[in-house]
Amino acid sequence: MSQKGYDKLVAELQRLETVERPAASAAIAEARDKGDLSENAEYDAAKEWQGKLETKIAQLKQTIFEAKIIDTTHMDLSTVQILASVELKNVKTGMVMKYRIVSETEANLREGKISVSTPIAQGLLGKKVGETAKIKVPQGEIELKVLSISFDE
Repeated sequence: MSQKGYDKLVAELQRLETVERPAASAAIAEARDKGDLSENAEYDAAKEWQGKLETKIAQLKQTIFEAKIIDTTHMDLSTVQILASVELKNVKTGMVMKYRIVSETEANLREGKISVSTPIAQGLLGKKVGETAKIKVPQGEIELKVLSISFDE
């Protein structure tokens, strides 16, 4: 994963632990003060929120623990790799597109970031400029020609 993606995860974890966790505890305490817990929907909702929050915190901690930060300044530009920005041309339609291949946690199609585990990324890995990749997607098979490879943020 990129340093930027890693920093974003660490910031999110810190926000969850310092802002959201105390808010969840306060909501539970407030609901508990309202009386009979067996018929207190507010208490049940607060406990459920806390449980989901703790699960998310644990998942983030695991992701951060397992993360490997990649320095793109020393990477080979001759082939498509993770963290590469790839300009592609659909051979059939002529449409040109640009994607950045990122870790699963950084993927965001609106930003043009696709997960390394997607069929398109898998089909492109190892390709060189000028090569064409035949990729099976849910709609059938597409051919994408690699126009350029870069490591820009």
